[in-house]
Parts: sequence; C-alpha cells; structure tokens
Amino acid sequence: MRTLLNIIWFFFAGIGLWVSYAIVGVIAFITIIGIPAGIACFRIANYSIWPFGREVIRDPNAGGWTVLGNILWIPLGLILAIAHVVTAFTLAITIIGIPMAWANLKLIPISLTPMGRIVVETH
Repeated sequence: MRTLLNIIWFFFAGIGLWVSYAIVGVIAFITIIGIPAGIACFRIANYSIWPFGREVIRDPNAGGWTVLGNILWIPLGLILAIAHVVTAFTLAITIIGIPMAWANLKLIPISLTPMGRIVVETH
C-alpha cells in the first residue's frame, strides 16, 4: 500500500514539493551562512518526494545551534508551510487524495523547523 501511495504522491505532490525545496536549498547554498539551511532543504526534499513509510523525528545529537537556525528559518518556513496547506487542500478535495493531504500536513512541522531533525524508516 505504501508503494502505491508513494507513486500517486510522486506525481500529484512529490515532484512539485521536491522542486520547491530543491530551489530553496540551492538559494541557501549560494550564501555561505545558508549552507545548514540548504542541507535541511535537501533532507526535506528527499522526504517529500517519497514520504509514505518514513517519518521525521528530532535528532538526539542536535546541538543548541539548531534553535538559532530554526528561528532564522521561520520566515522561509512559513512560505513553505503555506505551500503545504494549499497542496493538502487541493489533494483533500478528492477521496483518493485524503491520505496524501494528511501526509502533506505532516510535512508542515518539518517545513517550519527543519534543523535538528532526521528522516527514519517506519515499519
């Protein structure tokens, strides 16, 4: 079931979200100070293209700098969170899109505070 949902997700939401996060990641890499944000963007992009069967958890090894990074990230994170809400709304209109809309809403916390989080496989 996960594979089927991931395939459907890939075409209806995954590609667009992946491109969004990849563009933001490249822009962050242009500035030297934005490299940690760029790494977080590529981590989220990787998760957002194939989310079913994986989840995002807090990294137990994350340091205190993640708080500062997340505070600086919030303006950009709000834009990405709005993109997730819009995508979730359009997916929820159809019956088959409801699980994908839910997955999109699960991406909002990581889009707001991506530093200090890791993606793990679920069973």
